[in-house]
Amino acid sequence: MSTAFRPLTPDEEMVVRAFARVMHVLPRAIDADIQREGDLPLVGYTVLTRLSEAPGRHMRMTDLAAACEVSLSGMTRIVTRLEAQGLVDRVACDEDARGLNAFLTDAGLARLEQARPAHLASVRRHILDQLEGVDLVQLAGALQRFATADCPSAR
Repeated sequence: MSTAFRPLTPDEEMVVRAFARVMHVLPRAIDADIQREGDLPLVGYTVLTRLSEAPGRHMRMTDLAAACEVSLSGMTRIVTRLEAQGLVDRVACDEDARGLNAFLTDAGLARLEQARPAHLASVRRHILDQLEGVDLVQLAGALQRFATADCPSAR
């Protein structure tokens, strides 16, 4: 697939650079806030959140990795750390004995609820407070198009 070279306009360049900066800075800022105030890294918070939203508070490890947008080996390392803290258990998958499910323990749910205020305050401070006056529905639609675009590099 070849596309003609078309330089960016100054406004387009500004958006691309700002977007790249946000992708780099924002996760680190939220992670620092919830580690400091909620004693849980952002990736752990994300895993616990996904499990809390899943039926029966459990998900197959491959599905959890996909939902959190990390590799299966990365998810294994994350779950191992959470398991050592008693926040998650790994149990055999009922449908497939070769597979494993991650299960959110009561202690994991309690830790998630403890960290939630710090996460929400951080998200509000670093994201929502910066978007005053912006049409959030339109912005959400644009961001959703990014997330669902067919991008060869994301395969």
